[in-house]
Amino acid sequence: MLKKILNVVTHRAFIVSLLILLQIIFILSIVLDFNDYYVYYYVLSEILGILMTFYIIGGNSNPGYKIAWIVVLLIIPILGIIIYLIFGGNQLGKHEKKRLKEIYYKEVKYNAQDIKIMEKLKMESKDAYMQAHYIQSFGHDYIYQNTEASYLKDGNNYFETLKEKLLNAKKFIFMEFFIIKPGNMWDSILEILKTKVKEGVEVRLIYDDLGCIFSLPNKYYQTLESYGIKACSFNNFVPFLRNRVNNRDHRKIVVIDGVIGFTGGINIADEYINKGSKFGYWKDNGLMLKGDAVWSLTVQFLAMWDYINKTDDNFLTYKINNQELYLDGFIAPYDDNPWDHEAIGENIYLNLINKAKKYIYITTPYLIIDSEMSTALQLAAKNGVDVKIIVPGIPDKKIVNMVTKSYYEELIKAGIEIYEYTPGFIHEKMFIIDDEYVTIGTVNLDYRSLYLHFECGVWLYQSKIVKEVKEDYLKTIDESTKVYLTKKKRSYLYRLWMQILKAFAPLM
Repeated sequence: MLKKILNVVTHRAFIVSLLILLQIIFILSIVLDFNDYYVYYYVLSEILGILMTFYIIGGNSNPGYKIAWIVVLLIIPILGIIIYLIFGGNQLGKHEKKRLKEIYYKEVKYNAQDIKIMEKLKMESKDAYMQAHYIQSFGHDYIYQNTEASYLKDGNNYFETLKEKLLNAKKFIFMEFFIIKPGNMWDSILEILKTKVKEGVEVRLIYDDLGCIFSLPNKYYQTLESYGIKACSFNNFVPFLRNRVNNRDHRKIVVIDGVIGFTGGINIADEYINKGSKFGYWKDNGLMLKGDAVWSLTVQFLAMWDYINKTDDNFLTYKINNQELYLDGFIAPYDDNPWDHEAIGENIYLNLINKAKKYIYITTPYLIIDSEMSTALQLAAKNGVDVKIIVPGIPDKKIVNMVTKSYYEELIKAGIEIYEYTPGFIHEKMFIIDDEYVTIGTVNLDYRSLYLHFECGVWLYQSKIVKEVKEDYLKTIDESTKVYLTKKKRSYLYRLWMQILKAFAPLM
């Protein structure tokens, strides 16, 4: 028992949390001291509150995000301003802006759109061309052919396929994950990586420090480097109150020899392969790409690597002249970041919704959407499009699940069908549209994914996997429970609580 207590109190997460708590107590004590000068405090809070409100309104953030922070300012004026300055802003210093521009420069420098592919897509479909034009112009991501996509319908399928491809690596392996947790999955992969290093394969790994705070020891990258694996952590979590804590690397990318790439919702932890899951059956999926489009994933990884390590790789060292010929529609790996004020992930979703004519099938672990997304989905349903959304039946975060439920009524009344995945937790982030489009990646339907995190995904048009993905979706529907509006009138307190949750949803 004593050993367990010592393990808890000496863990980095506990120490960091304690230091942050002390900072919060210190800030609160300063604010409370103002109460001795109530009149001055009142006047000061009114002036600062008004100024800060105008500042927030004039910002580039989402309207729902602005409203949530303005409510905080109304409730706790002075303290609210301090909290906003620490957590609410998303501004970069000059040095960070310069480094971010370097990422953009590299993505443009090392990528080039094949004009013939865009012309061919325009001939195939003006709607698809317009979506691709947006991805190319504002996401600096490009549209490929000569690429084959394979659908990995669950964690075990992903895990076994990934191990097989890692074992066959000859030149380099790049891996980037939000969560890495020791266990069957990571231990197996780590052994493969160690073997590959001994064979002369270059191995690089990026993990998010906060995402791994409970699973990996501090500076775990040093342990990996002792095995010969080049490793680094994104945005190291430090015991200081700062807004950068909001910006996490939520991406999942694997690149093998520049020819094979993986992405999707799956992290490296045993619950993703249904070993020791606390939330019933864990349903997730992923994609494997072969061919030209893997170059985009390579560029995304190397740009992030250079950003973290302040290095300057020659990306062309890792560009492979693909000799294989694949015919599988049009494919565009894309990425998104929180600092350019362009919500690529959300806008790709909105483009798909707005172009749908028959159906929109969605899976998401969290349904915490802004007014733009809600309006688009409701309008599609009102126009006769079949809109279905699958969310978890067993949630991983109860308060977040309550916020998800707060959106049910307005969506169902508009004609949208909502299903809860009965066997457990669904972690997939996927859209299927009209037997033509699929996008699979890391972008949840919540404010953090859409506005605050680094994310990635793949947009596919006329790919052979569309049929397979749709079949898996319909099977998942059969395993889910449809949500109906209750005829029982909810109490005033319940309805008030739901409205409060929705008001603060952007901050969760």
